[in-house]
Amino acid sequence: MKAPLSPRDKLWASGVYPLTKRYLNMFYIYILQLKNNRLYIGFTSDLRNRYKQHQRGGVKSTQKLLPLKLIHYECYLLEEDAKRREKFLKTSDGRFFLNRQISSYLRKIGRYKDI
Repeated sequence: MKAPLSPRDKLWASGVYPLTKRYLNMFYIYILQLKNNRLYIGFTSDLRNRYKQHQRGGVKSTQKLLPLKLIHYECYLLEEDAKRREKFLKTSDGRFFLNRQISSYLRKIGRYKDI
């Protein structure tokens, strides 16, 4: 006879992950729309702080392209998953996928062209 599952194990089995300190540290990839309407793709473990750094001009690659807007983000439990996603989105296939994923927004700002 199997031992009954603990409440934590029941959550895991259902696909819900308990909010323990271990899982509160998420990793993010984010997309910023820059002043010239180009997109910037980045990675961070603290999205709010990183966005504030960008807005204050504290990030060299975006400081001359203010104002900017956060238009998309994804979060991951594992750092390597987020970094792999960021790397993919920076490829031509990844840019194509991203443009399709946020096509409604890109159309709204006049940056999307149907293929």
